[in-house]
Parts: sequence; structure tokens; C-alpha cells
Amino acid sequence: MPRLPELDPDTLTPEQQRVFDTITNGPRGSVRGPFAALLHCPGVADYVQATGIHLRFDGVLPGVLRELAILTTARFWKAEYEWNSHAPIAEKEGLSPVVIDAIAHNQTPEFPSPDQQAVYAFCRELHETHNVGDAVYEQAIEALGLEAVMELTAVAGYYTLISMILNAFEVAPPEGSTALP
Repeated sequence: MPRLPELDPDTLTPEQQRVFDTITNGPRGSVRGPFAALLHCPGVADYVQATGIHLRFDGVLPGVLRELAILTTARFWKAEYEWNSHAPIAEKEGLSPVVIDAIAHNQTPEFPSPDQQAVYAFCRELHETHNVGDAVYEQAIEALGLEAVMELTAVAGYYTLISMILNAFEVAPPEGSTALP
């Protein structure tokens, strides 16, 4: 059961209204999921949504790699809302349904390209060990370049934050979602 009361758009504080308007007028188009939760703390919500806009819509990582990093992070944190929101996006961006299913089942997929392998290995190792060893780091640098690896790290961190918000406040996944195995 969700831990936060749903905010009524007609009773928002001026700061909440400003952030609400920023989000609804941006690429997301509406306030839902983690952003509905974050709106209870509008100062944080504003900075979090701005960071997310850059990473998701204006970053250097190709969409398929960004979404692979998001799914790897969502699976690590068992964030069902995030998983169910991004699995369809990942497929539209070109991530194989077989890869998506393997990640959902916490299995290491066979990747069609070195860049996908590098993203997955980097994110998994970072989440599981809280660090990245030299071999995985060098593989990522070689496949992606320094700027993209920096952004990849930020994507993993950002979606860790989003996953923590979703899990701590028990934000329900979208209607019709399937549970992670």
C-alpha cells in the first residue's frame, strides 16, 4: 500500500505548483510515479526532475544503452514501477526482448554488441560491489568513451535514487504491470 497521500493539484503550495507545471510542461507530460511522490518535497523534486531530463532526453548515451542501464538498475533495486515503465521504452529503443527477459530473471544475457555488454557489466559491478574494477572500467571506456562512461555512472546513480524513492514510499507500479520474478 502506498505510504504517501495523493496530492490534489488544486491544493498544491506555490512551490509544488511551480514544480508540477515544470514537469507537466516538459518531456514527461505529467506528474506520476516517483515525481508524484517527490512533489511532497518540491525543492528536491525540482532538482531531481531536471537531472532526469538531462540524462534521459539530452544525454550522450544512445537510448538503447541508457535504457539497458536503467533496467539493470531497476532490477538490482527490485523497483517494479521503474521496471514496468522502462521495459517497453527499452524495447522501443532497440533492446532485445530476450535481453530484457534475462535481466528480469536476474540472469546475465547474451548481448549482441560490445557496448551493451560493457554497460551491463559496468552497472552490475557498480551496484553489486559499490565499485568498478579495472577490467570492467577499461572495457566501458573502450566501448563508450570517457564522457559516456561518466554519464552511465550518473544514470546508474540517478535511477538508484528513483528506485529508492519508489521502494521507500511503496509507489505502486502502473496499472496492468507484471511483477518482477
